Amino acid sequence: MSVAVLGSGPVGQTAALLLARRGVPVVLVDEHEVRDPVGSKAICQQRDTLDVWASLGAGCLVEEGLTWTTARTYHRGQELFSLKLPDAGSALPPFVNLSQARVEEVLDELIAAQPLIDVRRGHRVTGLTQPGRVVVECATADGPRRIEADYAIACTGARGDAVRRALGLHLAGVSFRDLFLICDIRADLPGWAAERRFHFDPPWNPGRQVLIHPCPGSQFRIDWQVPDDYDLSAEESGGALDTRIRAIIGSVPYEVVWRSVYRFHTRLVPRMRAGRVLLAGDCAHLVAPFGARGLNSGVADAVNAAWKLAWVLRGEAGEGLLESYHAERHAAAVENAAVTTATMDFLVPQDDAQRARRLDVLTRAATDPAACEQVDSGRLAEPFWYTGSPLTTPDPSRPFAGRPPRGAVPPPGPGILLPDVTVASGRLRDLARPGFLLLTTPGVDPGGFRSAEIPVGGALGARPGEAWLVRPDAYVAAVLSDPSAAEVEAALRRATGS
Repeated sequence: MSVAVLGSGPVGQTAALLLARRGVPVVLVDEHEVRDPVGSKAICQQRDTLDVWASLGAGCLVEEGLTWTTARTYHRGQELFSLKLPDAGSALPPFVNLSQARVEEVLDELIAAQPLIDVRRGHRVTGLTQPGRVVVECATADGPRRIEADYAIACTGARGDAVRRALGLHLAGVSFRDLFLICDIRADLPGWAAERRFHFDPPWNPGRQVLIHPCPGSQFRIDWQVPDDYDLSAEESGGALDTRIRAIIGSVPYEVVWRSVYRFHTRLVPRMRAGRVLLAGDCAHLVAPFGARGLNSGVADAVNAAWKLAWVLRGEAGEGLLESYHAERHAAAVENAAVTTATMDFLVPQDDAQRARRLDVLTRAATDPAACEQVDSGRLAEPFWYTGSPLTTPDPSRPFAGRPPRGAVPPPGPGILLPDVTVASGRLRDLARPGFLLLTTPGVDPGGFRSAEIPVGGALGARPGEAWLVRPDAYVAAVLSDPSAAEVEAALRRATGS
């Protein structure tokens, strides 16, 4: 009984740790001998991602990360509006900014202390077959190697072509023409540490955008949209990069810590399950980074995959549960693609009509608060809601009203992630993680099922006489208004894909 996790970025690391915590031996494979410790890369870690990492013992990431609470938006140098991020009653911040390199370092320490995880570095995946089990072919400095496992989670990133090709899958979609220049700088900029700043068409990058994120250690990440023929080397050697940076920060001393140029994509594989292989993270979906939906959705993939594989390997569920991984996480990928595509259409208009609309919205937003709601610099990452999942038992009295306003979450109910609230014995989500959790309101007897009385009825909006069935990933599987043993059994069977 084992799972091969291919790729040891944060998504693969999270998957490996979650599997090991459930007693599943893991072979963690990565092509790199050592990590690259430089560069911010994915920096925005959302509250529910932090919650998962804290449950694994990486609570220090919350403490080390820089918490920002205000998002400011400008047009041609004039501030249009600012938004305060809601706290949602959680002990965790809405977001922290922390470099991917530091996240990987902390998760590596946890992996090194986990005897069920066998790390194989310097193993580049060259092929994959499924003759009953998963057989992974790897190239190493000492020659070819073969790794066998019962299942695999492919977290090999955007460049995981060998895995996708072996599975007959392709990252279909579009690539955006403009490039984006990213610089990490270290500077003393008082008042900037708790704010994300987004500039539309600033005088120092006319016709394009600039995004500024604070990071720990007096570092700031600056993203410029630049033309597709942009030459970073020429700009550095000619002094234009210094001019570009000083146009934003002024004459204060600074140090360039890291810089790179990226092209953004919106691409999805058609299937996130191929036999005994589940695809996760950038190996399965690529989206533009505005809104921080890349890494955060990849961690959600890992959470979904890990508990389902553990249940299948223990013989507690079958093919239906594995297939639900595709049903739930591909729907999440489609949602993220739709949200980020709408953002990119606003940031980088594709035709005259889109350009005219954007200019109209930004011009009106200077004086009209209603127009501010139409300004799209990225809807920040949020959980996906499994209200349409085959595992979710619907409740007609709690219909899902669709995507809520930016910064809001739906009220608790079937398919919704439990709110992150504290109870007498700890955090409510932590009570769910060992297995399925049945919560009951006072006086309810589920008939043969062990249950815990709901200590947070107000936070859940639970009604008298109800029982709430919660999955191991802390999503609500069912809310039962007449919780007989038969109804609980039926909801549990549905939630395990039976």
